[in-house]
Amino acid sequence: MIPGDTDAFVGWGNNNATRAVHRRPRNTKEIAALLEGSSMCIARGLGRAYGDAAQCAGGTVIDCTGLSEILAFDGSSGVVRVEAGCSLDQLSRYSVSRGWFVPVTPGTAFVTIGGAVAADVHGKNHHREGSIAGYIEELCLVTPDGPRIVGPDRDPELFWATCGGMGLTGVITEVALRLMPIATSYLSVDTDRARDLDACMEMLASGDERYRYSVAWIDAGTRGRALGRAVITRGDHARVEALAGTQRSIPLTYNPVQRLSVPFTPPVSMVNALTLPVFNSLWYHRAPKHRTDEIQTMSAFFYPLDMLRDWNRLYGPRGFTQYQMVVPFGQEHVVRYTIERLQEASCPSTLGVLKRFGAGDPAPLSFPMPGWTLALDIPLGSPSLAVALDDCDRHVAGAGGRVYLAKDGRMRPELMREMYPRIDQFLETCHRTDPDGLFVSDLSRRIGLTPTTPTQRKGMKP
Repeated sequence: MIPGDTDAFVGWGNNNATRAVHRRPRNTKEIAALLEGSSMCIARGLGRAYGDAAQCAGGTVIDCTGLSEILAFDGSSGVVRVEAGCSLDQLSRYSVSRGWFVPVTPGTAFVTIGGAVAADVHGKNHHREGSIAGYIEELCLVTPDGPRIVGPDRDPELFWATCGGMGLTGVITEVALRLMPIATSYLSVDTDRARDLDACMEMLASGDERYRYSVAWIDAGTRGRALGRAVITRGDHARVEALAGTQRSIPLTYNPVQRLSVPFTPPVSMVNALTLPVFNSLWYHRAPKHRTDEIQTMSAFFYPLDMLRDWNRLYGPRGFTQYQMVVPFGQEHVVRYTIERLQEASCPSTLGVLKRFGAGDPAPLSFPMPGWTLALDIPLGSPSLAVALDDCDRHVAGAGGRVYLAKDGRMRPELMREMYPRIDQFLETCHRTDPDGLFVSDLSRRIGLTPTTPTQRKGMKP
């Protein structure tokens, strides 16, 4: 048995810690052997799920960061094969200089490829190019029966259950991913300020066809006529001829540096009702009303928060939660309701993120659907927050929307089936490959995706 210690695990939101045995396998063979000796377990990467998706209280957490090799790369097709513990940052440092970039990236480069697949991550280009599952050629998944290769055309039911399945179908150990060709490592970016939420939505909708990448940073603290005022950034990969000087002579470079860090967790949250209005106002007013063709680095455009190491510590010992939901087009009032309801509850939020999604994929637990997605980072501590978020959940579900499982750490199980109507399809696939219910997380138990005791897991029926 691989040696391991009992450690406390927590999500990026720094709350709801639980303890589990911590195992660190080095290869697929060791993972298969580890499964034989476990009663319940879950895989974990770099710990960037905001809630409890990569925790397994009383069980085993399989730390996959030791499987981080780039195994093969085809420079003609752009298909790269990596171990699942390889991070987006590591992959980009390898691929960008060769003229290739990940086709979909979330807002941080410090996620593993396996974690990105398990969450079926989306980015600022979902309205045009979908989520990461659409670019996977195949993956290696270790189940209780051993390793198996799955893909869109090879056991597609298991493949799609794994994409967005939050680690509940098995342990991903290798991924073959189709990269996107690029001419430079820079972005050509247009910036606009929107005076309110309606203007913001109108600008985003009008740019779907013109921009590969599109996002709005919402000031969730403003009220009245200025509610939802925003800074909108949209762009695409820059052409070589758009660059100048050193950038033009060396157009493909990727070497971001984290210049600052938060060295400790302060005794109280630095993100609060006093600091947030100032920060949000500065963020809004420092942006130009209209600017076109600004050249930005990849790290500045895709990963601005990565420049500050351990920024989640700023929320203090109680931590924070990110509330990310999506509602279909035509249900825009729910976006407004969410912002207003949290204001009413005196639950301040840092700058929110608003984007438009395009078509989803066949994955039963994948989050994106055509519509609007809003994400808000909210400090914990307010006694009215739980009730406010429960109210938001009901409005989201009633509008045909859902909450993102990779960000969630508090949703009640009653609305899960309403938000994700293909749960039974997912559970049937899990039971086929894992009849004893080995793969369990704090998330899956909390929202009713797995039974809660070994006896119940043994008797689980599809």
